[in-house]
Amino acid sequence: MIRIRQIEINVLNNQEVCLIKKCCNILKIKKKDIINLKINKKSIDARHKPNIFYVYEVDIEVEGENKILKYNKNINVIKTPDEKYRFNILGNKTLDYRPVIVGSGPAGLFCSYILAENGYKPLIIERGEKIEDRICTVERFWKEGILNKNSNVQFGEGGAGTFSDGKLNTLVKDKLNRQKKVLEIFVECGAPKEILYLNKPHIGTDILRKVIINMRNKLISMGVEFKYNSTVTDFIIENNSLKEIEINGTEKIKTNVLVLAIGHSARDTFEVLYKKNVNMQSKPFAVGIRIQHPQDMIGYAQYNDLYKILEPASYKLTYKAKNNRGVYTFCMCPGGYIVNSSSEYSYLAINGMSNYKRNTKNANSAIIVTVDSNDFGKLPLDGLKFQRKLEEKAYKIGLGKIPIQKYIDYKNNKKTTVLGNIDNIAKGKCNFSNVRAIFKEEINNSIIEAIEYFDTKIPGFARDDSIIAAVESRTSSPIKIIRDINGESNIKGIYPCGEGAGYAGGITSAAVDGILQAENIAKIYKS
Repeated sequence: MIRIRQIEINVLNNQEVCLIKKCCNILKIKKKDIINLKINKKSIDARHKPNIFYVYEVDIEVEGENKILKYNKNINVIKTPDEKYRFNILGNKTLDYRPVIVGSGPAGLFCSYILAENGYKPLIIERGEKIEDRICTVERFWKEGILNKNSNVQFGEGGAGTFSDGKLNTLVKDKLNRQKKVLEIFVECGAPKEILYLNKPHIGTDILRKVIINMRNKLISMGVEFKYNSTVTDFIIENNSLKEIEINGTEKIKTNVLVLAIGHSARDTFEVLYKKNVNMQSKPFAVGIRIQHPQDMIGYAQYNDLYKILEPASYKLTYKAKNNRGVYTFCMCPGGYIVNSSSEYSYLAINGMSNYKRNTKNANSAIIVTVDSNDFGKLPLDGLKFQRKLEEKAYKIGLGKIPIQKYIDYKNNKKTTVLGNIDNIAKGKCNFSNVRAIFKEEINNSIIEAIEYFDTKIPGFARDDSIIAAVESRTSSPIKIIRDINGESNIKGIYPCGEGAGYAGGITSAAVDGILQAENIAKIYKS
């Protein structure tokens, strides 16, 4: 096939007609010569408003491809490269027991999928509930405040990303086509086909839940077994090698290959691992607030009046504060909700979430400030303790509910008593509070500086009635579990994986790391 890159078409034009016409002009062929045309990439270029373009990369099958490639001198016309993912079983060692995957978030699920697809039939241990039951538990928490510490927005089948916007874009470079494999598996399990080519693909929490169920059924058909409501409470280690794990304080499971895909909120498991002398270290992360604006305001700022016909607009903004701290927007949710994502009693954390259509009135995004060992200490669990302190303050000032505040009151360091013209859109009960009381002033000042700067990029970003909520503390893992070139920790048989272990930052990168660990297992063990 022939790949054509950088095809620009005005968003107001008929996309299909113009795309075919442009491809024919570039290749000097007729429409009837096209056997097949597939979109490989699609993005929006809004740099020259009001002229806004879709930018395409397509693969075309035509007769005489080699001749066309030989004589076409356009630098954006190339032979379509081979982008198929390949999994190789190189190991010849026999497994004593089936592989065990701890955690059924994207890292655990995709590691299991690749292993099962190649005959390994792993066992998945999940501390939370299957997705159908988990949804009911989370909805009850949002309505009644009754928290299940093992099954919530953070824990349960599908992982934390199940209650998010379902973003699938990542900045990780991928020469081995693992990302492509992840997206293909998602589509096989019911995700929209457009995620295969959109520049910023997302599934949305509503569709992602259905995809996870289909993925589970596919895994079971390939020989995978699931154990829900099962928390790993101990690791039995002999001669620096894993021998078995303990579940819920009673059940023992023998294994010498365990993929630790526990997510970044499994604080109790981190504590057990630390006591077992698993090599880990604290790492920098970021904390802050979420801010809500009208989605129409964001749309107009990004696309002018064309926002009414385009998909809900997003943004990504960065700033360096006067104190040299990095401040940036994170997990921006067009047409979304603020959600209570707590997982421990008397601690409160929040996140953002959108459905596939992103059709609420508000956009929301985290605005987070980098923190490091100078803020929380150098011991492995110090970052975790720092997160807890912030979440404890958020719980107290919100009286157990999400603390919210108008931006003008946040700047003036006073409790909000009434909202402005923006409605608060949240999953979970909220209380007027003084969010500023959660952080030290250096962080508050960094956030305010950044919001005022972001207002120069998106007019209205710093409007007085923007709604601040807190605390955004689970942006990434505060811990990195050290692993060697083969993917193992210093305890042989333990394969740290995904976001919780410090090797990913989102659904796709976590899934890719799960695939990587499946490859590492296959380098040593045969199926």
